[in-house]
Amino acid sequence: MSKIIALGGGELRERTTLKIDEYIAGLAKERAKDRRANALFIPTASHDFMPYYNTFHKVYTGVFDIKTDVALTVFKEVDIEKMKAKFEKADMIYVGGGDTVFMIECWKQSGLLPLIMDAYQRGVIIAGLSAGAICWFTDMYTDSTAALGEGDKYAMFKGLGLIEGKISPHYNTRMLDFDKIVCYNFDCAYGVEDNAALVIENGEIVGSVSSGGKAWKLTTVNGELQKEEVANI
Repeated sequence: MSKIIALGGGELRERTTLKIDEYIAGLAKERAKDRRANALFIPTASHDFMPYYNTFHKVYTGVFDIKTDVALTVFKEVDIEKMKAKFEKADMIYVGGGDTVFMIECWKQSGLLPLIMDAYQRGVIIAGLSAGAICWFTDMYTDSTAALGEGDKYAMFKGLGLIEGKISPHYNTRMLDFDKIVCYNFDCAYGVEDNAALVIENGEIVGSVSSGGKAWKLTTVNGELQKEEVANI
């Protein structure tokens, strides 16, 4: 089973997402069974900002006793064979936040994208926050500088298309603008607040996990926007 945990936002360093992290760690341990679970952190969206990985390590190793590694692609040529070995060891992959469009393009250019897609197909647990959450959808509402026009704060941009629909991270701060887009385009969409996450199995939304925030399904009925909270699992 392919599974994605898509966090709308939050502060890993301040542990505001800790309940969600506990859920993700539990899934990784289930997959590992009798082994110590392995996690691979992908910080591409933050331009391989190493303090971000250090924070991830402190939480997932220090709190949950999961072994961690990091996949770096931005400032060095990727050794595909060595990178493939990292992916093969991983019980879970965590994609950090940052510049979403930059991240996807870097994955394509570096050769990382096929490794990520293969891991997804093999049932490796995929988790991601903000950029790492929205990249899997058909369309993503992003503040990526590569997607913005002059004077724009946010823009819609094509994602990887594993999950049908539009999505906005940080929905608690982008709600009004995102709601207008959904209403005008008669789309199915998802708004995920900080400290909330969608749980996706085989491309379908099956519920949410909360560390204080909420996840919403947005639809348009007879020209009016309808919102339904995605139930916690």
